[in-house]
Amino acid sequence: MTNPSSATPAPPAGGGGGCPMSSGNGAVPLSGPGFHTEPQALYRSMRRDHGPVVPVELPGGFPAWLVIGYRELHQVTSDGELYPRDVSLWNQWENIPADWPLLPMVGTPMPSIYFTAGAEHRRHVEMVVPALEAADPFEIRQHCEQLADRLIDAVCSRGTADLVAEFAEPLPVLVLARLVGFPDDEGADIAQVLKDLADGGPGAQKAHLRFGEHMHRLVAAKRAHPGDDVTSRMLAHPEPFTDEEYALDLMAITAAGHLTTADWIGNSTRLMLTEDQFADALSGGRHSVAEAMNEVLWEDGPTQILAGRWASRDARLGGQNIARGDMLLLGLGAANADPHIRQQVTDQVVRSGQGGNNSHLAFSHGEYRCPFPAQEIAEIIARTGIEVLLDRLPDLELAVPATELVRRPSAFLRGMTALPVRFTPVRTTGDAL
Repeated sequence: MTNPSSATPAPPAGGGGGCPMSSGNGAVPLSGPGFHTEPQALYRSMRRDHGPVVPVELPGGFPAWLVIGYRELHQVTSDGELYPRDVSLWNQWENIPADWPLLPMVGTPMPSIYFTAGAEHRRHVEMVVPALEAADPFEIRQHCEQLADRLIDAVCSRGTADLVAEFAEPLPVLVLARLVGFPDDEGADIAQVLKDLADGGPGAQKAHLRFGEHMHRLVAAKRAHPGDDVTSRMLAHPEPFTDEEYALDLMAITAAGHLTTADWIGNSTRLMLTEDQFADALSGGRHSVAEAMNEVLWEDGPTQILAGRWASRDARLGGQNIARGDMLLLGLGAANADPHIRQQVTDQVVRSGQGGNNSHLAFSHGEYRCPFPAQEIAEIIARTGIEVLLDRLPDLELAVPATELVRRPSAFLRGMTALPVRFTPVRTTGDAL
């Protein structure tokens, strides 16, 4: 689950950070085409030169540590006392400008499930997770089937489509909007809002304000007229929260499940269209769909790097000296490719005779990992969406060479900017939704 914030409130005061490190001292710049094209090759060179914990330089020259070792990442995410998710500890705040472009990704303290730590975080978890857990998987699948058919109906008669813009990106947010309690017409606007936020362009701040307005209206509407939805169940929790807290948690749920699930759909579909071993998924092989989705979580996960953790005191990790207040970035994609753990995974799969292993870190790990009910919802949306797509358009094929597919220009997120396909035109379902 990615960081869902797009707000950029003023950073907290304090912090004794020194001057930003420069790439001249051996730090690896956390940008550049290597992250978009061949990130695993880049991670291999990092591991060779620095070991499992890598000094990196964020845009603007700010220092951080990228944890790329599986065991080390497991250690960091398991120790919430030494490495809490408490951004206020960062020792660089005095150097960070208010318009720093990564500020939305890193975040600032605010009263939501994503940006709280310790006991306050657990208070939000105890309210949000049961509300998600009570969602009916069969109902989620039904919503997904209906909405997937609707999106396919919009393109199926023309024989071409961009599966990112016209299917993978809108589907998760439309389903999530229904689950939290929005009517479909408002869900369409939220889909546009989240697209504007993800693009990060000049309209991002206005989109964030619109996003918050949607959620505040939803909280007021469900307080007056509760229903069978996530928002109503959150409001029914015995411990009261402020309207701001409810709205921020709803924003976190919706935003965090949007682009990650969209990229899971897009990356899995790309795999099935380009790799021979998954080709039988295109002829109705349900098991192959599940295998492709699991392969993506190991090899091509939507969230490659997650910010972050901050050291509460000086520590030693992976052969590096971590200073109090240093930022640690979770290299989920790199840790999944750690040769030490991958050999163990391969041996376990061979011994068991099963085709998959779920010990990847695609959803992070520990107290602040993506909540299990949210993972289940994302899996239902992604798998159902792909199955409906392949049922409706069975001769789907790429409309461009695979080498021309363009990745999102981000070291943190791994998805495609477009997935152009062609297929034999088919009729719409004609279903009244």
